[in-house]
Amino acid sequence: MVCRINCAVITGVEVLPVVVETDICNGLPSFDMVGLLSSDIKESRERVRTAIRNSGFVLPPKRITISFSPGNIRKTGTCFDLSIAVSILSSLEILQCETKDKMFIGELSLDGKVIPVNGVLPVALYAMEKGIKKCFVPKENSGECRCIEGLDVIAVENLNQLVMMLNSEQYYMEETKTEEPEETLYEREDFRYIKGQIQARKAAEVAAAGMHNLLLIGPPGTGKTVVAKAVPGILPDMTKDEIIEISKIQSIAGTLNGRMVKRRPFRNPHHTTTVTALTGGGSVPKPGELTLAHGGVLYMDEFPEFSRNVMEALRQPLEDRQVIVSRAGGSFCFPADFMLLAAMNPCRCGYYPDRNKCSCTEREVCKYLEKISGPILDRMDLCVYMNPVSYWELKEERQQESSEEIRKRVNIAAEIQRKRYKDENINYNSQLQGVLIEKYCKLQKGEEDILKEIYEKMDLSVRAHEKILKVARTIADLKEKEKISMDELAEAVSYKIIEKGGRI
Repeated sequence: MVCRINCAVITGVEVLPVVVETDICNGLPSFDMVGLLSSDIKESRERVRTAIRNSGFVLPPKRITISFSPGNIRKTGTCFDLSIAVSILSSLEILQCETKDKMFIGELSLDGKVIPVNGVLPVALYAMEKGIKKCFVPKENSGECRCIEGLDVIAVENLNQLVMMLNSEQYYMEETKTEEPEETLYEREDFRYIKGQIQARKAAEVAAAGMHNLLLIGPPGTGKTVVAKAVPGILPDMTKDEIIEISKIQSIAGTLNGRMVKRRPFRNPHHTTTVTALTGGGSVPKPGELTLAHGGVLYMDEFPEFSRNVMEALRQPLEDRQVIVSRAGGSFCFPADFMLLAAMNPCRCGYYPDRNKCSCTEREVCKYLEKISGPILDRMDLCVYMNPVSYWELKEERQQESSEEIRKRVNIAAEIQRKRYKDENINYNSQLQGVLIEKYCKLQKGEEDILKEIYEKMDLSVRAHEKILKVARTIADLKEKEKISMDELAEAVSYKIIEKGGRI
């Protein structure tokens, strides 16, 4: 008798259906598995065989053939162990239940315990979309599937427990636990502790409200890193769709920790990061830092110290908000809709244009700044030069505005954007392109004339022109204004100029 069990494989971030078929017949004792399998799946043969035996079940000395269909898709990972065991036990009629409406995910230890695996959430969501009623997952992974409606997610501890549940058709559903509220987000990195830097604070608020790219430039000790690390605390609250989408990526990467995400990701790669680590890839393509930052912030400190190849690899993702990784086995598309937050010194020693401290020649300064290409700078929505904080600003007793207060305005602006773009398949101003910019960033005659003059005098690119309009739109949303006025336009233009470093 041939038994068929539903399962799935993750290719990149895409879930593809897989059916595990088992046939047990008379012949020389053997245990064969076919279907374009990776080495980690082939190794599961011994794991499953031992787990079944140690769970108290007997494998007869017969010919066992297991096929993974479709045969033209490469299968990787250890999540098939449970499906293989269930298909064998069903073929031996140890399990006597209908399996068409069920899916099984999990790795088996040698004693029959079900071990957690990566990618359970996207597979469970796929099962729900395909009309599967019940999904059996490792107990440690069940927490990340609690948000799924229309699918019974059943936590399994070991193979014996699974057999008892299936034969009795009595399933033990875990009660949804109310998770304890976490401490205040990023309590240590709060804007209330940042002295001075009014423009940088405002730029960070605008960037967070519209998910715009932000570049901070200034000498060492001016607070670039402090401002950057405080940004996650003012990002807009996530929608349910964003929580699920980000959680799916984290689940595939193995960083979900058994529950849905509560915070937008904040990735901070070291400047020695390789292109593959940034964009994703490998023999079996996995998400890189760009994808892991999806829906959140990618912070690149000491920006010019990253290799030229790494920085240039940002071009296409910043424009298309996705990463295409091409390999011999095919092309893989990874989402990469993130806010780029970069920080840098104005020169190698860090003190230009203060000639009392800076020892760099003009040529050395230019050579240092040239490490960041024009196309990358053109993709930065906001650029801010941070001057050193004066002693009087440092000792000022007046309490600065907290991250919580800023986040309230950011959330209001974010909600305005979501309502405005509910029919456009976007959520934030930074995602506006082409016709949508003309539609939602209209200027009045006076503002249009001013922007035309600025465009010609500063010799701006089309992309820079669009960036100014989108930033102005976000500033207007923060003020809860329907139309963009001269004030918002002037502020947006100011973020394209570095006070002491010239034009970007």
